[in-house]
Amino acid sequence: MEGGVKVDKWGYEVRTSSDACISAIDDFYDQVLSYGRHRSVILEAPSHDKDCVLANILAAHFLCSSDPSRAPSHLQAAKSRLEQATQYEKAVFDAVNCLISANRDDDVAVELHSKLLKSFPKDLVSLKRAQVLCFYMARPDLSLDLVQQVLPYNEQENYIYGMLSFPLLELGRMTEAEKAAKKGYEINKQDCWVHHNLCHVLQYDCRFKEAVEFMKECSSSWDSCSSFMVTHNWWHVSLCYLEGHSPIQTILNVYDHCIWKELEKPDAASPEVYLNALGLLLRVHVRGEIDSFEDRLKTLANCVTDQANWYIEWHLDVLILWALANTGEISKAEDLLKGLKSRIAEMKKKKQQLMQRPIQKPCTSMGGVMKNKHWNCSVLTSMLMSAR
Repeated sequence: MEGGVKVDKWGYEVRTSSDACISAIDDFYDQVLSYGRHRSVILEAPSHDKDCVLANILAAHFLCSSDPSRAPSHLQAAKSRLEQATQYEKAVFDAVNCLISANRDDDVAVELHSKLLKSFPKDLVSLKRAQVLCFYMARPDLSLDLVQQVLPYNEQENYIYGMLSFPLLELGRMTEAEKAAKKGYEINKQDCWVHHNLCHVLQYDCRFKEAVEFMKECSSSWDSCSSFMVTHNWWHVSLCYLEGHSPIQTILNVYDHCIWKELEKPDAASPEVYLNALGLLLRVHVRGEIDSFEDRLKTLANCVTDQANWYIEWHLDVLILWALANTGEISKAEDLLKGLKSRIAEMKKKKQQLMQRPIQKPCTSMGGVMKNKHWNCSVLTSMLMSAR
């Protein structure tokens, strides 16, 4: 077989002669698991070895969400050298290739990841990738099965207990979720996903003051986190303030200085910030406090009229619909809705049926919010799901 073989941080073989290529792959693993800001480091790996299958398929996956026009060249590079790849690389290729294919079958993608993890159980990035897919499928049961499958091989590993606690809390097994998150916190007190999960548990138990104190104590470690993670954790802090009946000014301060201010950072990802900003303002609206945020909602709605922020994530699209409708941008909201209907119409019938529950779920929390603007949850859902 051509080329040398090196091992990545899991100890699995990768066909490359480049130490720099392996180093970039390992750095990428750390960025993914820590929700870091520099996941683009994976693009350095194929620059050091253009023939490395693992480098190219991971780069293709990253680019599918960050710069889709560049993804096909890396996917083709991985395919062209697949015969020379190691068994580990072939397993990762199969799983990721399925995941990024047009009109993918989610069940097949999960099964391929499960197969990969049976042979290579220390690959926590593949586990994370599969858990994200399970989240969007609304299948925490599958997510829990996957982490339990690999747990015996990773009992003292960093990040594993954060990945265990999340599906447990999604399944309502809060005592177990708290225990797992605390175990993860013992291993790494800077694990932002563990912070997030513990906050979920405390919030569920109405221990709002304890949740805020814990999160604020941890917050200094979030500076290196992605825009989504840092603003999402502050979103949780804001909800604890809101549900704990703190003064509205306290929530305004968090929004201004910890969520919206994220956009001032040169490497901030705007849609990730908008998702959490919109999510907070919707909660404030439901609580009848939106008047204090009216100028902020208008500013935010003006930002998301930019179609570059549309069709990135269904949850974000539904929140954008709410913001546009509530600020009088009805024609823009209609354009977005028309686009969503078109995308669902292009899906296979199985995927359309699977979409119905996740689309109804965010709408449940929006019930009646848009009725004064002639938009309501039942109309939104029926229009989306009637598209054929």
